[in-house]
Amino acid sequence: MDYDKLLDRYVVRPGTKVSLAKDFDPADDPLGLDKTSARDLLRKGRQRLAEFQDKLYAQDTFALLIILQAMDAAGKDGLIKHVMTGVNPQGVDVHSFKAPSTEELDHDYLWRCFRALPERGRIGIFNRSYYEEVLVVRVHPEILAKEKMPAEAKGKGIWKRRFEEINNFERYLVDNGIVVLKFFLHVSKEEQKKRFLQRIERPEKNWKFSAADVKERACWDDYQAAYEDCLRHTSTKAAPWYVIPADSKAFARVAVTAAIYGKLKSLNVEYPVVDEEQRKTLEEARKVLESEKD
Repeated sequence: MDYDKLLDRYVVRPGTKVSLAKDFDPADDPLGLDKTSARDLLRKGRQRLAEFQDKLYAQDTFALLIILQAMDAAGKDGLIKHVMTGVNPQGVDVHSFKAPSTEELDHDYLWRCFRALPERGRIGIFNRSYYEEVLVVRVHPEILAKEKMPAEAKGKGIWKRRFEEINNFERYLVDNGIVVLKFFLHVSKEEQKKRFLQRIERPEKNWKFSAADVKERACWDDYQAAYEDCLRHTSTKAAPWYVIPADSKAFARVAVTAAIYGKLKSLNVEYPVVDEEQRKTLEEARKVLESEKD
């Protein structure tokens, strides 16, 4: 399977107008995965991820930032769990960004994400991110009204300005060795309803359900429009968006794993090669160890 070609169909071309309803099918599953084949592909993908994560950590040159955005119940939490299983937890940080705290509201909207960026050699995962500031804040203008900003900064042109700020921020990250991978998990309204009902009907999933989820569902069309505008204006050559079909959790997990693996592979990360002086040090250490009496 040529995963590069497969994933190419889900990339948002920079500057192109996006229609989620027409351009991307949330039920798309070109691999036609059953449970067994999905499990096998995911296992192999995780093995490759573990190998490249180890090299990424050892080389200590690049960092990888993975951004996950989606409507509720699209499978972000499960994707993180299944894709990153088997990867060394010492090299991965996951941050779930919810409503800003009082401290966070006293700073600019990028501040809380900036301070959570991954160190070189590490993988950082943002479960939601600064993109909430052009999504949920746009759908609910009352949130913007409460943000501690000068009145003129909240006026006409704010979304265009924020798109530009985000693009500049991500360009800065990439230029400094922090590679940015962005995934929008595209779930259909029908599938979301099915998953909400499962959370209500199955006791072990009750804790996942919130009445606020149904309230937000009433804003579905507004969110789709906000996402379309966001994807159009913030998918760049430096940090493109992938719109991943998410009605099939199995396919979404395999696709995201393949994209992460492909990106790490493209970085040509390798274990550091020791120089002659270091080799001499290693040889001396070996001799000392071998000379020890048991």
